[in-house]
Parts: sequence; C-alpha cells; structure tokens
Amino acid sequence: MDFDQQVIQKSEELPVVVDFWAPWCGPCRILGPVIEDLAAAANGKWALVKVNTDEQPGLMQKYKIRGIPAVKLFHQGKILAEFSGALPKFQIEKWLDQHVPTAEKLAFAKIEKQLHEHPDELEGLRSFMALYPDNEEAKLLMVKLTLFSHPSTAAQLIKEIRPGHPLFLKAEPLHHLLELMSLQTAGTIAVAEHLSNAMKAAGAADYDTLLQELVSAVQEDKTYLDELPRRATIAMFRWLGEGHELTKKYRRRFDMALY
Repeated sequence: MDFDQQVIQKSEELPVVVDFWAPWCGPCRILGPVIEDLAAAANGKWALVKVNTDEQPGLMQKYKIRGIPAVKLFHQGKILAEFSGALPKFQIEKWLDQHVPTAEKLAFAKIEKQLHEHPDELEGLRSFMALYPDNEEAKLLMVKLTLFSHPSTAAQLIKEIRPGHPLFLKAEPLHHLLELMSLQTAGTIAVAEHLSNAMKAAGAADYDTLLQELVSAVQEDKTYLDELPRRATIAMFRWLGEGHELTKKYRRRFDMALY
C-alpha cells in the first residue's frame, strides 16, 4: 500500500483513522468489524485505512507500535490521538467524538489562534458563538477575554458551568475572578480597600497593580469573604499562566503572605 498517499496526503482533506492489525491477532478480529461499522456510519466525515502489520513492518517501527490492534487518528499529516486494544464500541464512539475534527472544532481552533495573537479582536468569536450557541469552550474563551471589561455579561455566560460540569476546572478560576469583580461595596477596612483597588486595576487592564493589591489583601486578611483574596490571587495566576512574568513576579510574595 502507499501509506503516504492513502493516509498522510488524504488526511489533508479529511481525518483518517488507521487500524493497525494482523490476521493472527484475536483482538484485531474483534475490533475490526466494530470500527468498520463506525466508519460506514460516519458517512464520509472520516476515512478508515487498515494496515496489515505483517505486510508493513516498516510502519510498525516508524510509528512505534508495540502491540496490536493499534488505532491512530491522522489529520493534516499529524497524529491527533490514538489507542490500543479492542475497546468496546461505546468507548470508540466516545474517542471519535472527542478527537475527530469537525467543522465546528476546526473553526474554533482557528479563532483561538487568532485571539492568541490579537486578544482584543472579538468579532470572529462573537460570530462563532452565534453560529454555535451551545459551544461552551467558546463561552469560556469569551468569559476569559471579557471578565474584567464586561463582568456582568461574562457572569451570565459562565453561570451554568458549576461543580460537576466537564469544563468546571477550566471555569473555576474565572468564577473566582468574577466574584471579585462583582463586589458592590469596598468598605473601610484595609483588606476591602485593597480589593476595591484590585477591581479598578482590573478594569483598567493594569494587571501588575491588580496582583499587587490582591497580595496586599492576602497579607491583611486572607480569610476575608471566604478567602476571596487568596482565591482571586491564585485565579489570576491561572488566568495569566504560570509562565507569565507577573505570575513569576508575585508568586513568591503571595506564598510568603500566606504564612
């Protein structure tokens, strides 16, 4: 077979699932009909290519296959996902749903890339959300990009993503930051003033001052409002990313303020 033509080149047009098998392999005979039925039911959303490893030992070595059956998903010439063994049908369906690129997934990936380079250009994301209103990854991205400028709108988008939701771990720091942004009155005590100053800095996109005020609030009273100063600071580190210069700058100060 011409693997390059049937898989690598073909995967530029649509996803290709490759089933590496052999005639003597019992689990392969179990998996084969299942994945063939799924390919037929896919109606051209992805293609199936079966590779007899007895006839293609070079491919076994190239793709580091140590046991069969082995299934790999190729898209645009690269492996996106893989599994080995004769999984039951429902697990294979779940794997396909999770990893096979759809028009929606591809469009969202393109928007993510664009926003990484130009985070203020939100029109593409808004158009995507209008086309795919149930895409919660898009909602989270919009919340991340607008929680300081439009906190009330961001809070509405994220309100259903609560504990138990598959995306809650991604959403959790955004909930904490929105809680900070929703404070109505600052009060007169020092910790409250620091949080008020943090809110103002967030609205002005002054993240250095924001973290400075949050760490100061932790130093004053980290237990205030169910540990909001501590939770918001950690959330801000996650929002910026561990590699961000401000996270590095304030992480040690924050750790020292906790003790």
